[in-house]
Amino acid sequence: MTALRALESFERTGNVTQTGVELGVSQSAVSRQLKVLEDYLETPLFTRDRKAITLTAAARDYCTQVRAALEQIGTASLRLKANPRGGQLNIAMLPAFGVRWLAPKLPDFVARHPEVTVNLSTRLKPFDFAAEPFHGAIHFGQRDWSDVAYHELMREYVVPVASPRIAERLRVNALSDLFSLPLLHLDTRPDAWERWAQTLGEDVECPVGMLFDQFASMIQAAIHDMGAALLPTYLVENELEDGRLVALWSESKTSIGTYYFVWPKDEPSYQPRDLFLHWLEQVGGTGSKE
Repeated sequence: MTALRALESFERTGNVTQTGVELGVSQSAVSRQLKVLEDYLETPLFTRDRKAITLTAAARDYCTQVRAALEQIGTASLRLKANPRGGQLNIAMLPAFGVRWLAPKLPDFVARHPEVTVNLSTRLKPFDFAAEPFHGAIHFGQRDWSDVAYHELMREYVVPVASPRIAERLRVNALSDLFSLPLLHLDTRPDAWERWAQTLGEDVECPVGMLFDQFASMIQAAIHDMGAALLPTYLVENELEDGRLVALWSESKTSIGTYYFVWPKDEPSYQPRDLFLHWLEQVGGTGSKE
């Protein structure tokens, strides 16, 4: 580990002396560690001449992977120090759902299970659990994430909204009139408008419009007269109440997907996740598992 840290530092600094300063050891100690690593790997890592020592191209690629591994070890160590009594529960969440639905409920879980540390990170799309350090994730849509188990949390209901100024353009109570407005889109739900129309029995071709990667920015765009947005009702309750946004359609119980908590189907039981699932059954979600 000492030799790997020396190599990682040398790759960044390009200088044995500076590496020694960074690690708090002498220049000769750094040189010895680099030589120890080279001998251990039985592979030349450096190009040496009278004036300088430089890494080979292969060694630079190796350093990239070593750096990632060292960072992962460092993160694991910090998490262990933060919660030496219990386990870690790493959850990948969707940002809007995490902020509005999950985060307000989490203090209750923490109070019930102080031995578990919950770590939240953002992921917008399904990923390979084998390649990511997560024990579970929040998924929206259908049951289309392969090799995972599902726990249903809630149906999402959507409503088209716009600023009062944009809403004034909607003269006729027809979908064709609504779709003539500038439409805002979420890049992870490119067909949301069409699917919403289909639930109402209409087949409408959706025009291309502005694209957003998160609901928060799309809500602000709608408030500032950029167009109509199809948004989850739970996200815009305050904006509708104070008049910054107005509903463009009377039907507000149209759902185009469901939120799930998912985890690797064939992974052995993991106590922090089991505790979390039991808690979800008590405070939220339908309890439906598959």
